[in-house]
Amino acid sequence: MSMTMSPRKDASRLGRKRLLQTTAFTATWMASAMIAAPALAQTAAATSAATVTADTGQATPQVDTAGDASQSEITVTGYRQSIASALAAKRNDIRITDGISSEDIGKFPAQNVTEAIQRIAGVQMSNINGRGSTISIRGLGPQYARTTINGQTFASADFKDGFRYDIIQTDLASAIQVIKSPTADMDTGGLAGTVNIDTVKPLAYKGPSFIAGVKAYHSDFRGGVTPKVNAAYIKRFANDTIGVMLDVGYQKLKDRGDYLFIKNWYQPGAVAGAPDAQVPGNLRYRRIDRDTEQLMGSGAIQWKPQDNFEVLLQGEYSRDHTRYDTRQMVFGRWATSAVTVNSTANGVADKISISNFNVDNNDQPELRKLQTQAYTGTVNWSPTDTTHIKAIGHYTQGDAKLYEWATIDEVRFANGGTLDISDPFNVKWNTASLTDGSIYNMANRTWYAFVDGATHIQSARDRAIQTDLTQDVDFHGIKALVFGAKYHHESFDTKAYRHDRDADVSDPVTYPEFAWIPDLSKTGVLVNNFLGGSMSIPHSFLSVNAPLWQQILRDKGITVPDTPDWPNTYRVDRYIPAVYAMANIDGTLFNLPVRGNVGVRYEHTHQNVTSSLTNGTDSNATLLGQQHVVQDYGNVLPSASFALDLTPRLVARIAAAKVLVRPLLNSQTQMADTITRVTTSLRPSVSVAQGESRLKPLTANQLDLSLEFYHGKGNSISVAGFYKAVKNGTFTQFYCPGSFDGVTLNGVVSDCQSADQTTDYSFSRVLNDDRVIHIKGVEFSASQNFDMILPVKGFGAVGNVTVVDTDASAIGTGFNLRDLSKLTWNLTPYWENEMFSVRLSVNHRSSYVQDAASSFFVNSGLTHVVRPRTQMDLALGFNPLSYLSFTAGIINLNNTHEDAYQTNADTFQLASRTGRTFYLSASTRF
Repeated sequence: MSMTMSPRKDASRLGRKRLLQTTAFTATWMASAMIAAPALAQTAAATSAATVTADTGQATPQVDTAGDASQSEITVTGYRQSIASALAAKRNDIRITDGISSEDIGKFPAQNVTEAIQRIAGVQMSNINGRGSTISIRGLGPQYARTTINGQTFASADFKDGFRYDIIQTDLASAIQVIKSPTADMDTGGLAGTVNIDTVKPLAYKGPSFIAGVKAYHSDFRGGVTPKVNAAYIKRFANDTIGVMLDVGYQKLKDRGDYLFIKNWYQPGAVAGAPDAQVPGNLRYRRIDRDTEQLMGSGAIQWKPQDNFEVLLQGEYSRDHTRYDTRQMVFGRWATSAVTVNSTANGVADKISISNFNVDNNDQPELRKLQTQAYTGTVNWSPTDTTHIKAIGHYTQGDAKLYEWATIDEVRFANGGTLDISDPFNVKWNTASLTDGSIYNMANRTWYAFVDGATHIQSARDRAIQTDLTQDVDFHGIKALVFGAKYHHESFDTKAYRHDRDADVSDPVTYPEFAWIPDLSKTGVLVNNFLGGSMSIPHSFLSVNAPLWQQILRDKGITVPDTPDWPNTYRVDRYIPAVYAMANIDGTLFNLPVRGNVGVRYEHTHQNVTSSLTNGTDSNATLLGQQHVVQDYGNVLPSASFALDLTPRLVARIAAAKVLVRPLLNSQTQMADTITRVTTSLRPSVSVAQGESRLKPLTANQLDLSLEFYHGKGNSISVAGFYKAVKNGTFTQFYCPGSFDGVTLNGVVSDCQSADQTTDYSFSRVLNDDRVIHIKGVEFSASQNFDMILPVKGFGAVGNVTVVDTDASAIGTGFNLRDLSKLTWNLTPYWENEMFSVRLSVNHRSSYVQDAASSFFVNSGLTHVVRPRTQMDLALGFNPLSYLSFTAGIINLNNTHEDAYQTNADTFQLASRTGRTFYLSASTRF
């Protein structure tokens, strides 16, 4: 590729080799040089016309584009234009960032924001039923990534498990940015990074006024076609001083997930014939059918009567109603005396025979109503040419109403079965017919429940006011000084209820419904093609019909009301005032343009956790009163970011900061000490969780370095390194005491049960790890069009690789990076012209470890390893007219799935199938 060099570039090129060799050293002490020797950083109006804004941390340097003349014939439209826009934003930002623009989001093969951004360097996606729902950044779990919309908090309807991106359609966003190095004006909470979603600002929008689209989805594993429609209206009025925007979308989705797994394992020596091997304690089938209905809206009104005054009102709304139907067959837990070990390998008993066991036939419908809304008002005023004032008011609320109603029928499989997991990719399971309803008879029945379940009503809110004052100074390389203050009150409230009617087959007087149990042969629901026909197992089974059973109970005049579950009812309030100061830098260092930001933020946190005191250990417990656990603490959080323009094409960056994450609550959190007794099977269980309201905030010192080379429009190569030293990280510790409540226990953490083997126990506590855990990694990314080397124009590719390592403790012994894949990479080759486009996205993540705190499929005290996974997505585009476009695509083209192993890659623990999703869409704009 030939390049025309300007005289300035010729001069720079003479020293470029030396500069490249000393980049790391220069970047390391650049911050101290800027502060200790301000004379070196003189204002450079002639060489850098940068304009720094307080809210974005971006600056626009003067870039010599003469070297791009040879590429002036390249058509920069569509996907390639979105790449160029994203790289321009990254180039001009003084922070370490990556992002995608609206073209990329709107046309990428994605059902929600999570799937759209998974290809950004360092971003990992987690699935629910094959649909992307949460993300991790640089190895840290979803609870450590802060999410903002237009720079402000967007309350997730599920506060307790990280932000749920699957409730956001891609139409909401005009751009998404992952900010990996913070500045002092940003809210805390993003240990891993901050994901900011920008919506359209009407006066900045230059496209057509009306946009409409329709889309159809088809899940090959579930069947059927579901629709999506969206429309947006954007218009400027009154000589472009008033702008309005309204965007509305509606969609339905259907999907299915099938899971075969072993959750309970007997430890070595517990079963005769396996002194050195773990022995499967049960086998479970689990099918989840999911139906989702989503409504999304966003709007904005912008008024700018003059250049120095602007008012912007923005609102976002998201509603997600999802119905789950989970059908399970739970074989066992079988008794150790019923197991014969026929073979062992790789530390597990891979072939066993079971003489007899109980089977739970379970149908659990669920309804989850999620709703999130946010409203932001912003005023920008510049009373003078050098003074700029910004005021922001913000309110956001996320609500969740979660309901579940399970029906369970448990019978005895007297003839047992055989299980062979010697081939982890072809499990063999032989037992009695699973489609023979006659087994479910009164004589064979051991336990049943017409209805068991829970209700959770949750609400998260955040109210905030913020004021910034920016004063342009142009003094010795300091472009502007920024002073700001923010106050916000965040709260989370959850109310829990139970509705259980656990019956006793030996007491038909108390439980007359024993005589009303419907005949499974006539009323059961036939489940076919389980696991897509894979494995040597029965692929069909008759499932109980929960709606029918529960309707029978109501028809007989028996109601099961919601009763308060006080141990799981609590409220968290956090009051957080903050002040901050920053200096925006725009000068020179060794005659090279340098841009940057140095700042400090102080936050004070007052936290009040209100939880329940009860006299019992289950949902029948009586409320005795409430307890308040109050914490107060303050944190000083310095930050600095610099970008050094080594040449007009080569940028070196360094960023350092101290970040803070207040205790975030995962889905197993109990704010009060609780004891929960579960009797939803013949074998009861007791779960003991110690309260977590006294956890300390997590802090980390972090350092980022990067070197970025930009060549031509949309072309770049960059390499970045990062380091984090984390203190007070939280971890879940499982344990098993010698006795509890007068009952002698076996003391085995991974298989805690009573000494008489009749009751399962689980003991857990979440603790702070006082040790400093070190996380380090490297990211490499590149974007390249091939117009200069291929005879056919329009080909190109973007990709990235991230490698992460840590000295974190083993899971359960200290702070650990849950779901950490040490290697992730993404590659998207593409071709496009003015009418057609083709894109193939390949996303890979290496294996990662999970425990019961992050996966339903793992038992307390145990872990499993999810196997490496590579997923391919395909997108095709057709644009016959400037105002009309069509897209078609396949999500999970290669039909990959998430599987897990127990001790090593040659053993089995979990197999899943979710299938492919096909889509077809059309959109118009005018």
